[in-house]
Amino acid sequence: MDEKKILRCAIYTRVSDDEGLDQEFSSLDNQREAGEYHIKAQAHAGWRVLPERYDDGGYSAKDLHRPAAKRLLQDITDGKIDVVVVYKIDRMSRNMFDFVDLMKLFEQHKVTFVSVTQHFNTETAMGKLILNILQSFAQFEREMTAERIRDKFAASKMKGMWMGGPPPLGYDVVERKLITNPKEAKLVNHIFERYVALKSTTLLCDELRRDNHRTKAYISRKERPVGGQTFVTNSLLTVLRNRLYVGEVHHKGKYFPGQHKAVVQRALFEQAQEILNQNGGIKRKRTWTIKSKALLKGLLVCGGCEGMMSPTHTRKGNKHYHYYAMNSYRRNSCEGCPMDRIPAGEIEAVVSGQLKAILASPQIVVETWRKLKTRNPAYQECDLHDAMRDLNNVWDSLIPEERKRITTLLIDRVVTRSDGIDIEYRAEGFETIIDDLQQKLNMRQERRSF
Repeated sequence: MDEKKILRCAIYTRVSDDEGLDQEFSSLDNQREAGEYHIKAQAHAGWRVLPERYDDGGYSAKDLHRPAAKRLLQDITDGKIDVVVVYKIDRMSRNMFDFVDLMKLFEQHKVTFVSVTQHFNTETAMGKLILNILQSFAQFEREMTAERIRDKFAASKMKGMWMGGPPPLGYDVVERKLITNPKEAKLVNHIFERYVALKSTTLLCDELRRDNHRTKAYISRKERPVGGQTFVTNSLLTVLRNRLYVGEVHHKGKYFPGQHKAVVQRALFEQAQEILNQNGGIKRKRTWTIKSKALLKGLLVCGGCEGMMSPTHTRKGNKHYHYYAMNSYRRNSCEGCPMDRIPAGEIEAVVSGQLKAILASPQIVVETWRKLKTRNPAYQECDLHDAMRDLNNVWDSLIPEERKRITTLLIDRVVTRSDGIDIEYRAEGFETIIDDLQQKLNMRQERRSF
């Protein structure tokens, strides 16, 4: 009689909050115990619990940058695991794209994925179907949470609240509020007054350096000294353009009355803006809009300070190298800046890949088809699938302006972090894409009628 094959079972556990992990019996222990019971019930099929623990306490499921998860994936790659057992699917991941990659890895190494409380495993067709459905809901829940956070952030800005970032020169941060720093406020007024008098940022920078004036210096949350640099043109322009100094808060192109005190008279501030515009601000903006074809211009922001990362380039010989970078003042004052600059080709390729995956996603096809059906019941799902497939296939051959148009329609912003990027989509952008697809579908139907 053939001996039954032993299946090595790894139990993965995770909680987002590290509270209670020091208790004698924590949530991680509860998840592991449930997994052990489930594996013992399958002992007749050769299932055996591996002694190695894969516990991630205090880690979110938004990505896979977790110590125990990385060890688990490495052990799977090394052929040490046959079955992965979790308490619930979202213990492993809430990100749809990460989850798809996980399933590919599991399938490649012939590893079965099992959820204890949801009563299925990936060995069955029904299990795979339910898995995809549940994971879509988990992704939806995370996106809804992110949307609520963004709404709360926007509502707080509209009420004039300061929502974080490097503290500006002239203010100190006390209990998450901007409090006037009298000494620095005096320097801010001096900068505005001297700029109005000199009408030149270059001359003013020289004067400020000669008088040993420096940018805002503070201690970061990581207890590191930040700032305190000599003024350069960019850091000076950041001060001169900052409407915080007249008591306003900025959010997505709009300004709201702030809860902090103004430190510069509005007349002086507006006088400085007029000189800045006369000195080339408007001309630079017009030229940049015409010449720049950067895919992520106006979308890419730093995850540390929420500052915009702008396209730039360097030249070596006859070759141009394109990047996205922060201005020097932001880079020196932002403790969470992921890097000095990001190669444009690499990050644009990642974002384009995500957009192509979205356009090919079955969930997106179904949802788009439902919207089209409400407008015209004659539309067939196969036609929509072909139209979206065509758009996906020709993406790389589209002219830069068209790729940029579609990207701007679908993406609100791309946040760069040291451990990756977060892409925030515009739900309303798909309405315009649907209109484009309607035209293609109408053309298909017209061709069929002949």
